[in-house]
Amino acid sequence: MKVILLENLKRIGSIGEVIDVKRGYARNFLIANKKALYASKENIKQVEKIKLDLSKKDNERKQEAKKIQEKVNNKEFEIKKLNTENNELYGSVKPTEISKIILQETKLEIKPSMIQPINEIKSLGKFKVKIYLHSEVDAEILINVKSAETIQ
Repeated sequence: MKVILLENLKRIGSIGEVIDVKRGYARNFLIANKKALYASKENIKQVEKIKLDLSKKDNERKQEAKKIQEKVNNKEFEIKKLNTENNELYGSVKPTEISKIILQETKLEIKPSMIQPINEIKSLGKFKVKIYLHSEVDAEILINVKSAETIQ
């Protein structure tokens, strides 16, 4: 199915580009989240007209993402979790928990969907986590998982 992109998307394409994707991906993700339109002749003409506005909005998002990147890149955040005697966690550290910690410490709201742990966090120690802020801007933070003495 052919669609026209309304946003720059990592590994997919840039604004105004007509791409061919699977029907389900187009309908359920791209079009549902207003990231693309069906590639009809009318829509192609419409996107050509609003392409400048779209790229301005994209540049604004990119600037905001860079500001957030400056504040969180290479920072270390601490999470306390219950663990077994051999330093394994009961469960794991999820992106939602990381998002809450970042919000508490920096007052920046980062969606859990933007957070991608490099390795699954299932034990005590330090772990690198990537945060995809924009299709061209990402940050890396350290999560220091420490033992919680009591059940919270």
